[in-house]
Amino acid sequence: MNSLPGISSSRVRRSHADNQPMLVRFFAHFFSVLFHPLFIPLYVTYYLAFLHPGYFNGIGEREKMWVILRVAVNMVFFPLISVLLLKAIGFIDSIFLKTRKERIIPYIISNIFFFWMYLVFRNQSEIPLILTAFVFAVFLASSIALLANTYFKISMHAIGVGGLIGILLVILGTNTSSPVTIPFAIAVLLAGIVCTSRMIASNHTQKEVYLGLLWGIICQIISAAIVL
Repeated sequence: MNSLPGISSSRVRRSHADNQPMLVRFFAHFFSVLFHPLFIPLYVTYYLAFLHPGYFNGIGEREKMWVILRVAVNMVFFPLISVLLLKAIGFIDSIFLKTRKERIIPYIISNIFFFWMYLVFRNQSEIPLILTAFVFAVFLASSIALLANTYFKISMHAIGVGGLIGILLVILGTNTSSPVTIPFAIAVLLAGIVCTSRMIASNHTQKEVYLGLLWGIICQIISAAIVL
């Protein structure tokens, strides 16, 4: 539907979202929070450490928890607290980063922590290469998203779930004996739910969501080719 003269496309999309039933909007926001892009590395690390039967063989439960804790601190807590601090000192208007301008500094800060986590894992031989490759892909995706942010507001949520699909594709392509059929199907389902949620709960266009999803997948494949 074409927007009317004098009415921005974002306002038209917001009006469409507001017209959705309250329950639909509730679940759209719920899935947007549950699968926030900052949480995806934590979910993937937990899957590789505790659910996948092959990558963390020979590593004790305590060591696995330390790996998850490091990911949680460097890739979730520090970027999140940085956004809260930026809001507190007035650098951004909303912690939801609704505009492209508000996303610039959080992107840069997050990239620093993502790259640091990659360097740490790369220099620790006990960390499976698949996890190192995943973390590097997160850094790569976030870096390109920062550049794309100059032109349009690419969906960070879509990049996150795209990375989830991408890492499972990498596992499937590099270890054909891995039991990833069900996890991959779940990841595709979650990607559909999250991307639909972003179209309802935010003012993203389909282009911004689809490009984010595609870029999240591509970055995992590129990273695997470099690291593995």
